[in-house]
Amino acid sequence: MEYISVGRRAGAIFFDSIILWIAFVLIVVVTGDTGTATSDGGFSIEASGGGLSLILATLLAFGYFIVLEATIGATLGKLAVGIRVRMEDGTPLTWGASVVRNLLRIIDSLFIYLVGAILVWNSDRRQRLGDRVAHSVVVSKESVGRAAPMPSADAPLQPPPPPPPATL
Repeated sequence: MEYISVGRRAGAIFFDSIILWIAFVLIVVVTGDTGTATSDGGFSIEASGGGLSLILATLLAFGYFIVLEATIGATLGKLAVGIRVRMEDGTPLTWGASVVRNLLRIIDSLFIYLVGAILVWNSDRRQRLGDRVAHSVVVSKESVGRAAPMPSADAPLQPPPPPPPATL
């Protein structure tokens, strides 16, 4: 399998972020949950709808990643850049693994995904924390379902090893 490093993952998360931002704006419009982000000496947030839009957007974001990765092996961003999420053994991602890897996205995404990037750069399988705990990997779409290489027809066949000596 061809493990994917930070570059294509960043492209996927950028694309997914645009989709989720549009969804968030629609949630704010539908719920009427508007707010301001100004103060005299610093930064404060005031929401008029009790934060309903924030709760819905958070649930939508987690649901987006968990459901798409568990059902089709990729988010729309991952599909766009040609990568997929699989279990370490190459099988499709399980629901449990999808939940685990995406809950740990909270830690991986700290400092604009710097935590996840450092972990990916220091992993032979290019795994962030969520992947390591969930036993998942991000691979190129071309390597999904690729069969193990078969010996060439020209390669000589090797005889089986001799049986162990019999003991009485």
